[in-house]
Amino acid sequence: MQHVKVPDDRIGVLIGAGGETMREIEARAEVRLDIDSETGSVRIETVGDPVTALKAPDIVKAIGRGFAPEDALRLLEDDMMMFDIVDIEAASRNKNDLRRQKGRLIGEDGRTRELMQELTGASVVIYGTTLAVIGGPRQVDAVREAAEMLLDGAPHGAVYSFLERRRNELKHRGLEYHQFTG
Repeated sequence: MQHVKVPDDRIGVLIGAGGETMREIEARAEVRLDIDSETGSVRIETVGDPVTALKAPDIVKAIGRGFAPEDALRLLEDDMMMFDIVDIEAASRNKNDLRRQKGRLIGEDGRTRELMQELTGASVVIYGTTLAVIGGPRQVDAVREAAEMLLDGAPHGAVYSFLERRRNELKHRGLEYHQFTG
């Protein structure tokens, strides 16, 4: 049994209309979710295949970090799919710096976040004080590295060049690129 905390404004998304999303997660991940909508605490109990159920906490966390339920459920589609979180607040000195860092990751009109997705094939969401990513191991690694470069002050152009090199490597190897692009 595991416990995951979900932000108040994401509880409704986790439950879904008439409990539909919650039931779909329970059925596909073979778990039972006990959601306390007052505290945001979610208790996850395995009721079926324990290996399948291992993905359930990440699915719940991904929805809590801003992913649409259908994107979070992609974690079940492939054993190699991963969920990762980059803590923007940890790389910030104060609230103004946090706002600036978050802005660097999002980019003008969301362009930087979109390029991270387009060039890696991963799904990227910036919500609250985190950047979260769902994808294969190399995709997640590329997004994390790009985010850390931006948080360390690297120019956007250098980060875009890095992402393009990574995309070419992934395409050259024929690895996991089209998981989120199609």
